[in-house]
Amino acid sequence: MSAIDAVFVHCADLDRLHYPADCPFKTSRAGRTRDAVAAMGLLNGPRRKVVEPRPLTRAELEAFHEPRYLDALRAAAGGELGPEGFAMGLGTPDCPVFPDMYDYPALACGATVEGARLLLEGAARVAFNPSGGYHHAMPDRAGGFCYLNDIVFGCRALAAAGRRVAFLDIDVHHCDGVQAAFYDRADVMTISLHETGHSLFPGTGFEDHIGEGAGRGYSVNVPLPPGTDDRAYLAAFHAVASPLMEAFAPDAVVVEAGMDALSGDPLAHLRLTNNAYAEIAEWAVAFGRPLLVTGGGGYNADNTVRGWSLLWSILCGAGADNEMSLGLGGVMLEGTEWHGGLRDRPMLSRPGRIPGIDDAIARTVERVKRLVFPLHGI
Repeated sequence: MSAIDAVFVHCADLDRLHYPADCPFKTSRAGRTRDAVAAMGLLNGPRRKVVEPRPLTRAELEAFHEPRYLDALRAAAGGELGPEGFAMGLGTPDCPVFPDMYDYPALACGATVEGARLLLEGAARVAFNPSGGYHHAMPDRAGGFCYLNDIVFGCRALAAAGRRVAFLDIDVHHCDGVQAAFYDRADVMTISLHETGHSLFPGTGFEDHIGEGAGRGYSVNVPLPPGTDDRAYLAAFHAVASPLMEAFAPDAVVVEAGMDALSGDPLAHLRLTNNAYAEIAEWAVAFGRPLLVTGGGGYNADNTVRGWSLLWSILCGAGADNEMSLGLGGVMLEGTEWHGGLRDRPMLSRPGRIPGIDDAIARTVERVKRLVFPLHGI
């Protein structure tokens, strides 16, 4: 192990810059997570620390995003939105125009790339950027609260250094921007578990979207029906993602951990507790590769902060003890006191469960296995 095992990538400008107050996407979640884990004594120490990022430069952003799109994004941030910018997805309800719409994502991208750099240099085994996870952004278009695609930059940085990269997306939405960026490549495998595009934005990510050319079999999608709970979700994860990761044998793992698959999220329809996220985080740490984790969606801000705090407790090696926060005197965060620790209560009775979910997921899993597994000798 390196001298620093886990790095939390954050800075004051990520707290200062923000989306509009009425936008469902709350950038304050990252700073609140930092405050929560700091209150629990999990932020600084001999094997964990905070690292401040820098924004990506214009030249660095042009490695993926088109110059004319970056021009439109910068102009819109200054209050000038023309027809071309609107055609690029700017000025819509899910990609509003606001003064920080260039500076914030450029810094968030820099934070993810900083995490990748730390892994490549051996300065850390795990890096967490809760301000990242903008998996919908395309080279020339914004979408789904995403203006610049930090995940693509992070994966490209790792792949450019000769690393085989496995990207695992457990946000409730399909990672259309990341998938498109690597759809014809075999050095970056994308695996996404998400609510089906039949019921949720962006309407993509079906089982037969498996890549093309050299990348055939390296894009993997597990669309899930509304109402999917922990047991069904984890069964799908262990049936598909786990064996594919073992077969692919990546040199580094990137995880987008949007918390919008949690039960009660106002913009989606899955029914996970944060125990499912914890199990996947524990699996990813045990997988033993350098690990870069980002935030993402999560539109119940309190539940998202709590889930990311639980995630960090696992990533930094503190464990995921139900009573950890109580043992440290409890956590008080902007008026929300977590009396029961960081973990959600398991949904043991599964009340109101939609019939047919298990059968639908079993069919999806079997189709993915039929389409993808033979391409990897499984």
